[in-house]
Amino acid sequence: MPTREESLSYHFGGRPGKIEVVATKPCRTQADLSMAYTPGVAEPCREIVKDASAAYRYTARGNLVAVVTDGTAVLGLGDIGPLAGKPVMEGKGVLFKRFADIDVFDIELNVKNPDEFIRVVEAMEPTFGGINLEDIKAPECFYIEEELKKRMGIPVFHDDQHGTAIISGAALLNAAKLQDKSLSEVKVVFSGAGAAAVSCAYLYARLGVKMENITMVDSKGVIYKGRVDGMNKYKAPFAVDTPKRTLAEAMEGADVFAGLSAAGLVSPEMIKSMAARPMVFAMANPDPEIGYDAAKSARSDLIMATGRSDFPNQVNNVLGFPFIFRGALDVKASAINEEMKVAATMALAELAHRNDVPKRVLEAYGLKSLSIGPEYIIPKPNDPRVLVEESFAVAKAAVDSGVARDKSVNLVEYRSRLEKLGEQLR
Repeated sequence: MPTREESLSYHFGGRPGKIEVVATKPCRTQADLSMAYTPGVAEPCREIVKDASAAYRYTARGNLVAVVTDGTAVLGLGDIGPLAGKPVMEGKGVLFKRFADIDVFDIELNVKNPDEFIRVVEAMEPTFGGINLEDIKAPECFYIEEELKKRMGIPVFHDDQHGTAIISGAALLNAAKLQDKSLSEVKVVFSGAGAAAVSCAYLYARLGVKMENITMVDSKGVIYKGRVDGMNKYKAPFAVDTPKRTLAEAMEGADVFAGLSAAGLVSPEMIKSMAARPMVFAMANPDPEIGYDAAKSARSDLIMATGRSDFPNQVNNVLGFPFIFRGALDVKASAINEEMKVAATMALAELAHRNDVPKRVLEAYGLKSLSIGPEYIIPKPNDPRVLVEESFAVAKAAVDSGVARDKSVNLVEYRSRLEKLGEQLR
């Protein structure tokens, strides 16, 4: 982990911040200037007036994503405001560019009213090919995403919800196979009932987990039928008929623990109370609900995942958003739908079964080999194969589900393009 001084120096050294805007066309001569701006720039303007889709040909819109926040739920720091959240949004832009060659404008909005937030983002649609909502607190984040998806004709994706769901969903698929458990029979306990937990629960259900086998626990305890305190319409579908009221009680006999809450909420005794061959995904950042070593000491038969890079099975959203947007943008998708999310999940899960892990990935982790097993249930975040497999799966799902505007895309040629891009980004 970097020290405070190292982190501040990284963000300040040289040019303050982590991003800059770079021109992609020459502008050195009078002739260049006359094309970059007036009078030559009028020609693409006229083409776009005649056909709005021409904006994808003559402008950067098709490769430009907005990372938008109000700063109300930044990392584990809470409601620190849009300005203090800007380093995180810049960092998101760096990851988009580094892993998928997608350009980003980070947009920090000084608004508190969700409807005002929605109006501002909706008005920016002509600028962008997609919207990545980031670090917005629940339950407002659900309403904001729902409304923007209704109103906008470009992909809107709240990464705090769906990114975590997709990556942990892939981990769940592989962990369940390794533990010889059927998703239709496993009992899942969620610690947390915010954006990520709700989205994870719905995706797990799409993958085969029964809704009645999901128990969600928030800061006030188990979400049970008849509970009034602390409830909202987003938690209500997860209310179950149970006498259990605490996280400890809920975890007794559970097959899966999905932690999306806070550090230190789970004890070794709670891990011991789970069913045989449990799956523990303690994903609170930077410190999980229970430490890796503590959980492994409590149960030798468990499979463990966290959000940390210093332990196996890191659930890291960088395995999702750059490649999901890459696939969506490349077919000019009007949305990122459920089919595309499931496709991304399946692609990640299947990639972990391949044995051709690149040498650079092995070297980065000091390993001689890497194959599917309790300590490798999802690909590593720096695996260059993810770009090809996940982006392709998302693009194909967009085509198959009818949200791709580019009806002429050749998927064989597209896969080849992704492979070439992957080589360029290494």
